Amino acid sequence: MSPELSGLYYSNRLARSFFVAMDDVMGKHGLSALLQLAGLPQFEGNFPPDDLARTFDFAYISALNVALEDMYGQRGGRGMALRIGSAAFAQGFKNFGALRGLSDPRFRSLPLEKRTELGLKALAHVLTHFTDQTSYVDVQEQTFTFRCEFCPFAYGRVSDKPVCHAMVGMLQECLRLASNGYEFYVRETACRACGDSECIFRINKAPMGGK
Repeated sequence: MSPELSGLYYSNRLARSFFVAMDDVMGKHGLSALLQLAGLPQFEGNFPPDDLARTFDFAYISALNVALEDMYGQRGGRGMALRIGSAAFAQGFKNFGALRGLSDPRFRSLPLEKRTELGLKALAHVLTHFTDQTSYVDVQEQTFTFRCEFCPFAYGRVSDKPVCHAMVGMLQECLRLASNGYEFYVRETACRACGDSECIFRINKAPMGGK
């Protein structure tokens, strides 16, 4: 059964990045099983088109997120979602809109903290302008906060723990690219699936292992 639609959308091109990532991480047979379990068999061998139309409903993304946990268990599903989010950013998002600037030599010459801040803001800009996942970045003394008013990974879900693991993977990969290879600690501290008003991700400014 197809999930109940939300009326909130990703652009097809960004949604397609997730399908390419799932195909890469899970393989064709794994992706096929996931789509069947999620009630989305219409996308098997028929990925969203490579265009900017906003027609890929948040409910589809949420259903895929739930199906990952059903297939692999809560811990295994979390690990798969992290990998898929990271791969989706690396294979699609990084070449999209404001994120293309992260590879510019002038950007690379900026201090590390500034690069990570601008990288997060570029991702927030892309999500806000090409999806209905309106996003913001707040800067504190020792952390960044990435906020999403509506996050597709949590749409329609009820949980006692945050569920937006693919978003954590996207943020980690964005920071890795912006910092030229550093790893950062990213934690979802609030989630709409847990009854919170937003999905909130906190990121330590200092990379793991020091600068």
